[in-house]
This record gives sequence, structure tokens and C-alpha cells, in this order.
Amino acid sequence: MLDDLKLRSKVVGMKQTIKAVEADSVQTVYIAKDADERLVSKIADRCREKGITVIEAESMKILGKACGIDVGTAVAAILKE
Repeated sequence: MLDDLKLRSKVVGMKQTIKAVEADSVQTVYIAKDADERLVSKIADRCREKGITVIEAESMKILGKACGIDVGTAVAAILKE
């Protein structure tokens, strides 16, 4: 599942992901299970409203690594082609 993040166009981080969701340019959003619920609940709710698939990643560290960055991230998204 997370392999798509290595191969496809993506955005990483809360601010970039929210902007992409609001612009209707997101196909799938990944949210780390260990992310602060208060931070990710807004984006999860918005994705449900827009019918965007949300996938839970095991941890922020694993999600960050899948995105090719050296730090953890709470959210990432695959962009529409």
C-alpha cells in the first residue's frame, strides 16, 4: 500500500495535504495511526465529505520513510494524475 507513495506524485505534511484536498487534486490520503487525533481529525473529516479514500499507516516514522523523508509525518497524499 505505502509503495504507491514512492512511485507516484504526492504531497507530504499537514498543510500541503489540506491544500491539495481543498483543491480536489487528491486521490488517496494516508494518516499515521500514532498521529495526534486533534491534528488529523479535520483532514479525515474533510476526506470523508469529499469521498477521498483514507488509509491508515502503521506509524508516523513508517509513513515518513515511505515518502522518502528522514522524519516522520502525520499525513501524506497521492495526487490525481
